Amino acid sequence: MIFETLKPQVDAIISNTEKTTDQRLLNICELLEKHITYYNWVGFYFAKADKKELHLGPYVGAPTDHTVIPFGKGICGQVAVSNQNFVVPDVMAQDNYIACSITVKAEIVVPIFVNGENIGQIDIDSNTADPFTEADERFLEYVCQKVATLF
Repeated sequence: MIFETLKPQVDAIISNTEKTTDQRLLNICELLEKHITYYNWVGFYFAKADKKELHLGPYVGAPTDHTVIPFGKGICGQVAVSNQNFVVPDVMAQDNYIACSITVKAEIVVPIFVNGENIGQIDIDSNTADPFTEADERFLEYVCQKVATLF
């Protein structure tokens, strides 16, 4: 499985202290987008808890206008409130979906926890309908656990 071959590469990126946190996060986005064919937009959002907002961090893929997302709005905003993974097999079936691109058909969002606090999330859009499996969730949880060590 591709995920097992990517884990050591994620570890290597995280442990590269010669790069800034944002450079390492961008390198993770690039790695995932390059090697997983149905990951078409990969990015991080980080919580500004005092404002109840998510702010866009490093990402790869099409530019987005959604640089600030209120807690509760869209898939990312719902994850900021629920603290749960959110897999959306068909974005058109979601009432509270914020459309980023007409090509996006599915989305997965997995929160990042530091000391039990949801500090952000990885957000992945796919132009493929219903591509995400439990293996994606487990892999992205692994990625988020590694990313958490940077904060």
